Amino acid sequence: MSTPYPFTALVGQDDLRLGLLLNAVSPAVGGVLVRGEKGTAKSTAVRALAALMPEVEVVAGCRFSCDPAAPDPACPDGPHEAAPGVSRPARTVELPVGASEDRLVGALDIERALSEGVKAFEPGLLADAHRGILYVDEVNLLHDHLVDLLLDAAAMGASYVEREGVSVRHASRFLLVGTMNPEEGELRPQLLDRFGLTVEVAASRDTDLRVEVVRRRLAYDDDPAAFAARWADEEAALRERITTARALLPHVVLGDGVLRQIAATCAAFEVDGMRADIVMARTATALAAWAGRDEVVADDVRQAALLALPHRRRRNPFDAPGLDEDKLDEALQDAADERGDDDPDPDGPGGGVPPQGGGPDAGGPEGAGPDTPDAPGHTETGSGDTPAPPPGGAGERQPVRSGEPFRTKVLSVPGLGEGAAGRRSRARTEHGRTTGSRRPEGALTKLHLAATVRAAAPHQRARGRAGRGLVVRRDDLRQATREGREGNLVLFVVDASGSMAARQRMSAVKGAVMSLLLDAYQRRDKVGLVTFRGRGAEVALPPTSSVDAAAARLESLPTGGRTPLAAGLLKAHDVLRVERLRDPSRRALLVVVTDGRATGGVDPVALAGRAGRLHASEGTASVVVDCESGIVRLGLAAQLARDLGGSAVTLDELRADSIAGLVKDFTAAGRAA
Repeated sequence: MSTPYPFTALVGQDDLRLGLLLNAVSPAVGGVLVRGEKGTAKSTAVRALAALMPEVEVVAGCRFSCDPAAPDPACPDGPHEAAPGVSRPARTVELPVGASEDRLVGALDIERALSEGVKAFEPGLLADAHRGILYVDEVNLLHDHLVDLLLDAAAMGASYVEREGVSVRHASRFLLVGTMNPEEGELRPQLLDRFGLTVEVAASRDTDLRVEVVRRRLAYDDDPAAFAARWADEEAALRERITTARALLPHVVLGDGVLRQIAATCAAFEVDGMRADIVMARTATALAAWAGRDEVVADDVRQAALLALPHRRRRNPFDAPGLDEDKLDEALQDAADERGDDDPDPDGPGGGVPPQGGGPDAGGPEGAGPDTPDAPGHTETGSGDTPAPPPGGAGERQPVRSGEPFRTKVLSVPGLGEGAAGRRSRARTEHGRTTGSRRPEGALTKLHLAATVRAAAPHQRARGRAGRGLVVRRDDLRQATREGREGNLVLFVVDASGSMAARQRMSAVKGAVMSLLLDAYQRRDKVGLVTFRGRGAEVALPPTSSVDAAAARLESLPTGGRTPLAAGLLKAHDVLRVERLRDPSRRALLVVVTDGRATGGVDPVALAGRAGRLHASEGTASVVVDCESGIVRLGLAAQLARDLGGSAVTLDELRADSIAGLVKDFTAAGRAA
């Protein structure tokens, strides 16, 4: 087993370390979500924490790590007789992004269950993580159904497996730690709320700190065992402090005045539900125990709010989590004034991070990871096709703010896909409604019971069936085929030319695109942004899961100049060609936002038509958002939609509650009938 990097040797970023240590003191806090850029020691800090966790007593031979002092009465390996347990280190179990549901919750041997009537259950990662740490790197890239299962187990302290009438339940209580890079997409608000705490990490810009990070990392890589030995005393002291704080935790007093401060703070930030209040109370109690006090003080409440509320406050979908500290101080002071407390914090700071020796800044866990943080301003482009914006030419205007977003009609890709799980287009998925059955190509994951029985029934006499049980062979098993929804690549091609430059009009156009981006965020799509104006087109944002990055690029989009529509469509064709090679299973939806006008060159409208027919020949699903306005309309956007082989929708029809859109849908349905 490799020697982990010592927790006490990490440099900087006190919030990250404090959030992890508070969960080590009180797992009831509910875990921690670590948000930050790559190369900031997120994974290193989590793995280092495991060495500080106290050893656990387990029942000998129990695959579910039952506590011998209080074994789980429903343990699949039970019932357990009273006997001395065995000690082992607390585990750190990592959940890979590509894990299956069976790997997470465990799998039943369906063949034995049908033929022998026994619950042959193979435990999953939730069983392995019981009474330890469950670490999910890149949790924002995990499929939604896996995140739901994971967080349900974390909330209930148990995992339930229900398969074809066979049920298994086992205890699953663990310290949940998730890490994510916000550039690769956000978690849904409902899932954010299930993490107890959240911390933001970033690489330090202080030269001395960065030098110390590199020095320690190189020393560790040269001789991990010797490096760990240098920090053994600090590790032992910190481990002892965790044990002491755990013992003190049940005796910490949470007074009524402090509870009123917690409730007032949560009300001031308009958080939904009561989970924030409960998490803040538990966090403040853990902070007091960590500081060696038996009573919670106001500064514990403030620190708890900074850790527990940023991801729960009400915010716009594209706003990053954060907390207004001035507003926080005001809410705490108002609550103190209501109870007549002129000195709400007589004891000073309650929490804090333990001092750690061995260097000028040994007190925190910043950037001791193997990767050097990126230089300021660096942006990863993915396709590498992001040239500098072309000059807009005469008449370029400054960016205008987008109009108010609205709920849009559902735009989807026709047919049945097989892409990543999402909420936009129909697809064959592992989850959804059952539509049929097939022979399993590998391991059986979703049994189609009726089809399996039908396949086995004709052979019962030949197989010598004598009793009531059904004799089932491997060849009889049938896999259920299911239909659900997939996420798509939504590529926006936005006209930013002079014909769109009227301020009120461009504001409405940006509002429409922002609304579609919000819809893509909710449906778990990847998005990309191509713009065209002046002398050509550019990839303003290569395809990414970070919808908020697309929103930011859209807000800063200037307008003006000619209308090279064909160049925009050809640039989009290049982007889609590369993406098909990278991810062949993810289908694309091309959304062209334009009035259909084209200028520049010889016969630019015909050239745009040929570019549109190129997309149509490759079967790209497309929608043209017609931005033409005024009394006289040329209908060029509708013609472009026909060339693309797609449909056209006006800005008004794009709204989900649009009467014009309803009339159009009704008319189309009548014609189809």
